Amino acid sequence: MASMNDKDYYAILGVEKSASTEEIRKAFQTKARKLHPDVNKAPDAEERFKEVSEAYAVLSDPEKRKRYDAMRSGAPFAGYGGAAGPQGGYADPFGGGSPFGWGPFGSSARRRSRAYNPRAGADVVYELTVDAETAAKGTRRGVTYQRYVSCDVCHGSGSVEAEHSETCPTCGGRGHITVDTGLFGVMAMTCPECEGTGRVVADPCEACGGTGRTLSASEVVVDVPAGSHDGDEVRVSGMGNAGTNGSTAGDFVCRVCVPEERLTRRQASGFNFVGFSLPFLALGLLTSTLSSLLLIVVVPLVLGVYLVVRDGVRRSGRWWRNAGVAVANGASNGLMLALVFAMMFSCTSGLGRVGYMGYPYFW
Repeated sequence: MASMNDKDYYAILGVEKSASTEEIRKAFQTKARKLHPDVNKAPDAEERFKEVSEAYAVLSDPEKRKRYDAMRSGAPFAGYGGAAGPQGGYADPFGGGSPFGWGPFGSSARRRSRAYNPRAGADVVYELTVDAETAAKGTRRGVTYQRYVSCDVCHGSGSVEAEHSETCPTCGGRGHITVDTGLFGVMAMTCPECEGTGRVVADPCEACGGTGRTLSASEVVVDVPAGSHDGDEVRVSGMGNAGTNGSTAGDFVCRVCVPEERLTRRQASGFNFVGFSLPFLALGLLTSTLSSLLLIVVVPLVLGVYLVVRDGVRRSGRWWRNAGVAVANGASNGLMLALVFAMMFSCTSGLGRVGYMGYPYFW
């Protein structure tokens, strides 16, 4: 079997030595479809398919490609960089980038691949700031925003003519391929054709790149009901991001923001400090040890009150409700530490009666 530096991977893929990562990917896709043993019944098809896969595994990775080029030119490896993985291999054969997505090697914002990967669309969350009076009365607002919408050309399927996806011809539906790279050892790679899904779009739509969705501006009218408060949500079904390859769309979620009812970050911290001191205050009163715990009680309490008052106390009932929640959170944290102190006091008082190691004191 020919060694790695005896093979001309560029010639095997039919690309120039200056070819970009995207050109190498496309060349591999074309050859892999033609040479896959399930499609090509020629006696040498399987061997040629493995050779093409080996060439792609090396040339698609910038570090492996750099090392290969150095080997071919006879240059030394002293300046070769790259983080070696276990057993001298490379943990990620694509260096953290997608073989299709340009990732760190380009700036394309649209995924171009045949991968069939149906996923539900994400919600679009929008914060609408209103004053307390408007929230109490209710309001209707129009919102313009950007989201992914179903592609008009392929109607969201990602395929122009075919109704269904097909088994990936490169990996046979497994979602991965195994390549023996010789010097680099045997590597299991995510299939670059289907990106690990095992299915591909038969004829990818040029408008959306096979994803079934495109980025577009949308408008929605949101009805904020009377009596709304800070943190309430109004959901408009189906107006979020469209799903890929015909999957369901997410929702548009309008989150009501009422500054008069919202604690500032300082105030939330202040109420947490106040709550933290309360369990120690109760412990001191119950065990008659308040003088010993005075520092733990007074410092957080004074600091907490200062932080709250600094940003101004509000009259809103919801503001005080949020304050109560912050105090309760702080108290739950302080309670755990107060219980530890209680156990320590209990042990100390016990030692005062019977002494260490269980022997009584005689004075």
